[in-house]
Amino acid sequence: MYYVCMKNENVKIESLFRQHYRQMHRLATLLLHDDAESKDVVHDVFAQLMDSPDRRLDGDTAAAFLLTCVRNRCLNVIRSRKIHERVQRLYLLNIDTTVIPADFLKEELKALAEGITLLSPPACRQVVEMHFNEGLSFRETALKLGVSETTVYKYLRSALNQLRTHIKKD
Repeated sequence: MYYVCMKNENVKIESLFRQHYRQMHRLATLLLHDDAESKDVVHDVFAQLMDSPDRRLDGDTAAAFLLTCVRNRCLNVIRSRKIHERVQRLYLLNIDTTVIPADFLKEELKALAEGITLLSPPACRQVVEMHFNEGLSFRETALKLGVSETTVYKYLRSALNQLRTHIKKD
């Protein structure tokens, strides 16, 4: 008896597939711009429908439900694409294949050190040293100096702007 019910449900799903496949595929293609991926999305929706224990769909709501499922699945695919692209970009940014001569780096470090000693007010220099040399966060630096995090941020921004102008002059 259970087999007969399952068979009837499969027949219903098959008729839904035949009835709505073109419309679902068209929507997926519009969203994804990839025919193969669009077919995969539509087939995944029907596979999930067959695996779900409660798969009763009325004729009136079936089209809307299936199109909503396709849209949501496409949005998930697009989101995963964006995340994948972002990770690839970040990975490529971390790979630095340029070779910089040691003399050039020494000159840059010397210019930075000179710029840091010339920073005014001295609180800016202290914030830069605590943040970069000691690796303290804004909150930790603020607690040590007895000022707000906003003040630490402003000192650091001011110091970095001064360093930029000092390096550009050289």
